[in-house]
Amino acid sequence: MRALITGANGMLGSALCPLLYSNGYEILPTDINIMDSEMEFLDVRELDKIKLFINKKKPDIVFHLAAETDVDKCELNKEHAFLVNAKGTENVAVCCKDSDIPLVYVSTGAVFDGEKIGGYTEQDIPNPISVYGLSKLEGENTVSSLLSKFYIIRAGWMIGGHNKDKKFVWKIIQLLNNSKEISVVVDKIGSPTFTKDFAKGMIDIVSTGKYGVYHCVNEGICTRFDIAKKIVEFLNKKDVIIKPVTSDAFLLPAPRGKSEALINYNLSLLGINNMKPWQDALREYIREIA
Repeated sequence: MRALITGANGMLGSALCPLLYSNGYEILPTDINIMDSEMEFLDVRELDKIKLFINKKKPDIVFHLAAETDVDKCELNKEHAFLVNAKGTENVAVCCKDSDIPLVYVSTGAVFDGEKIGGYTEQDIPNPISVYGLSKLEGENTVSSLLSKFYIIRAGWMIGGHNKDKKFVWKIIQLLNNSKEISVVVDKIGSPTFTKDFAKGMIDIVSTGKYGVYHCVNEGICTRFDIAKKIVEFLNKKDVIIKPVTSDAFLLPAPRGKSEALINYNLSLLGINNMKPWQDALREYIREIA
């Protein structure tokens, strides 16, 4: 099977591409930032270029990873957020519809408002409070309205990517390299999602042929503070103090809900909820990069 991957040079793409290859896929990795000669330039904001690429390469499935995932950047530049996350997704979906190709769209727990106690399931109604969440939800709505052959797969707090990692775990590790005391938010909960586990989960979902909406996160719910404590433990930084603070301590452009925690309800229904506990996933990642 020939798979087109958009955003292949990102955190998730670096895990998905080799896994697809090892599972017998012929991969067509694309990005706007070219990593090597095997990767081709493709900007999801350019509909005509996507059409030409698909007509030439004739993929059997598209994994749409390309997105603006910087939540605060999205809040500060709404036009950019919607151009990439909403219009870009529409462009890819239109091309998939024209060529009758299944689409795998990576979405986020940020489509919910964060007011639910506990984790959100696929049956809960999205109600985003940030520009990022709104733009990703518009992408979801476009995919589900244009296509009958689609998988919308929502991730939580993404970890992984090695040198491509610019998210929370990477930031905490950088802080730990230069400080003996750090402050970490304790009043927000979520579901860590290891890129390698998520990539395998995506392939497992696609292999069922059962289209729809899925949550695919590592098992368990935690705070950012919980994650930071585990990072300190796994790095054996016994002399570091982790200070719990509320989110009011950090003035950020984008609002964050109290909860971005997700439950893999539909994976469990299919008997393919193989996502390991978040602590084990984090330990594996820390061992890889330490």
